[in-house]
Amino acid sequence: MSWQLWSAFFLACWIISISPGAGAIASMSAGVNHGVRLGLWNILGLQLALAAQISIVAAGVGVLLTTTSWAFALIKWFGVFYLLYLAWQQWRAPVRVIQLDARAPDVPVHRLVLRGFLVNMSNPKAMVFLLAVLPQFIDPRAPLAQQYLVMGITMTVVDVIVMGAYTWLAARILRLMHSAKQQKILNRGFAGLFTLAAGLLSLVHQAGK
Repeated sequence: MSWQLWSAFFLACWIISISPGAGAIASMSAGVNHGVRLGLWNILGLQLALAAQISIVAAGVGVLLTTTSWAFALIKWFGVFYLLYLAWQQWRAPVRVIQLDARAPDVPVHRLVLRGFLVNMSNPKAMVFLLAVLPQFIDPRAPLAQQYLVMGITMTVVDVIVMGAYTWLAARILRLMHSAKQQKILNRGFAGLFTLAAGLLSLVHQAGK
């Protein structure tokens, strides 16, 4: 991959990652509810899913998932219902008294990793997007595996930085939420965002459909 091609891809990665989506909402929710330290485990799950999706596209399996109706529908509706489940959980999240020096609530890290993984992996729009974007930056005359590896590392590094920023900013908001009423409004707000993300995902169709 040439320097010019990589530079264009690098810029595209920033635009893709900064654009608000289910991953950004999940990162902000993790930051608000668990703080930066534990929120990083959610980011790990997001990146594991991204790596898996890039591998699927590189292997050509992504074409099957985005052209076969039942496979596309299965992934899409799983994603819709999972986002609605997260919205329901956020809506019911208990409020708590927050001290400025309080530690983030302890939760099993594997739950945060799994949550992040499922949010990204259950979004067929991401697969369609990767199939549409990645080939634009591929040089067919060069080894494909090496190019996909470079693009995968680039996307992951950029996404970690952006999702980390979303998590950190949300965690700073947490320190300002002292009253039960403020926390309830924040929880309901994230529940609404997860519901909106689910609604938008339900409208996604296969290319050409």
